[in-house]
Amino acid sequence: MNRSQLLIGLTILALLLSACGLAATPTPPPAKPLAAQPTAKPASGCALRLATTTSTADSGLLTFILPDFEKKFNCKVDTVAVGTGQAIEIGAKGDADVLLVHARKSEDQFVADGHAKERFDVMYNDFIVLGPKADPAKIGGMASAAEAFKAIAAAQAPFASRGDKSGTNSKELSLWASAGITPTKDMAWYNALGQGMGETLLASNEKEMYTLADRGTYLSMKDKLPNLIIALGGNSLQENKDKNLLNPYGVLPVDPGKHPGVNSDMAGKFVLWILSPETQKLIGSYGVDKFGQPLFYPNTQASK
Repeated sequence: MNRSQLLIGLTILALLLSACGLAATPTPPPAKPLAAQPTAKPASGCALRLATTTSTADSGLLTFILPDFEKKFNCKVDTVAVGTGQAIEIGAKGDADVLLVHARKSEDQFVADGHAKERFDVMYNDFIVLGPKADPAKIGGMASAAEAFKAIAAAQAPFASRGDKSGTNSKELSLWASAGITPTKDMAWYNALGQGMGETLLASNEKEMYTLADRGTYLSMKDKLPNLIIALGGNSLQENKDKNLLNPYGVLPVDPGKHPGVNSDMAGKFVLWILSPETQKLIGSYGVDKFGQPLFYPNTQASK
C-alpha cells in the first residue's frame, strides 16, 4: 500500500467513526475564573506595645481593664511587665509605645531626656511593710517605715528586697536611706532577689521575711501568703499612718520625635482612654467586690 492509499484509508476511517458518534471529544474552553468569595474581616494587625511594672500585671488590673481598650480600638496590647526601671529602659530605646509605671523621679527624668513630652497621673495605691506573724523586729504599731526599717536592721531580721530597679525597689532604697542605713550583699539578713513583686511575696511567705510591697498586689495574692501579715500600713490606705508610702502611677506616651518607630497615634489614644472618666471608674472599681476596697485609686483631674 502506497502513501496515497494509506491517507485515503485513514480519511475513510475517520468519517466512519464520526458517523458512529465516536469522534474524539473536543477540548473544552478554558474555565471561567470563580467569582471572589467573601472572607472573614481580617484582623487589624494593630498592636500597642505597653511597658509597665509587674504590680499592674500581678495584681490582675491589666487583665481587668485592657479588654475594654482592645475592643474599642480594635488593637491588641502587647504587654511587657517588668520592674519600672526596666520598663523605662525599654521606652528609652524606643521599644515601647507607652509606659505605665510608678517611680516619679525616673519618670520625670524620662521626660527631661526627651523620650516623652509629658507624664500624666493615672492612679495610686500605697506601700505596706509585710512580715512574719511573730514580728521578730517588733515593728507593729510603728508610725513610719523608716522607723520600722531601723528596727528590722537592728534585729537582723530576714528582709526580702526585689532588687530589680523597680519602683518598689526604688522606694525601698529611699526608706533605707531615710533610716540612715545602706543595705549590702554582705548583710546576711538582707536578700536582694532580683524578682518581680509576685515572686518576692511568695519568697517572703515561704521563708518568713519582711518585705515592702504595694497593697494592690498583696491583696490580690493574700490567699497565697498565709505566713505574712501587714506589719505596718494598716488594713487600708486610709489607715496607713505613713503618707510617705503613697504610690502614684503615671502614663507616658513615647515621643515619636525621639523614636520615629513608635505607634504614637495609638499611644495617644491609650492615654486618652486610661484618663477618661469611664476607665478611671473601672480602675476604681477593681477589687472592691472581693476585698472591700479598691486595689488602685483613680488619680486624674477628672476623677478628683
